[in-house]
Amino acid sequence: VQLVESGGGSVQAGGSLTLSCKVSGSTVRRSCMGWFRQAPGKEREEIAAISTGNGDTYYVDSVKGRFTISQDNPKDTLYLQMDNLKPEDTAIYYCAAYAARDGRVCEYKIHTGQTDYTYWGQGTQVTVS
Repeated sequence: VQLVESGGGSVQAGGSLTLSCKVSGSTVRRSCMGWFRQAPGKEREEIAAISTGNGDTYYVDSVKGRFTISQDNPKDTLYLQMDNLKPEDTAIYYCAAYAARDGRVCEYKIHTGQTDYTYWGQGTQVTVS
């Protein structure tokens, strides 16, 4: 599975950005897909996840109501729509994929802070000022 992010940039607080993640490779091996971020001096955290089989989505509290994860299957693309951005959202954002037997694994991993996804993109910088 190969993942390539795009769409990062600089934006003022309150603004919006949409990140894209072009996906190629086995669909089985990407049954969970997630968006992660890593701010300077902080650990990488998963902020949004989607079970690609049924489209169920999951978020951490810090982005719930502001960020939306979605997938466009014909385009093999994962998105993260980010609205009402805050300076604390500044980070490098990564998309990642994981092969799970059950979609509930996607929910379990984000809510327990597990970051051991198998496939990763190169990351894209988001800066909010």
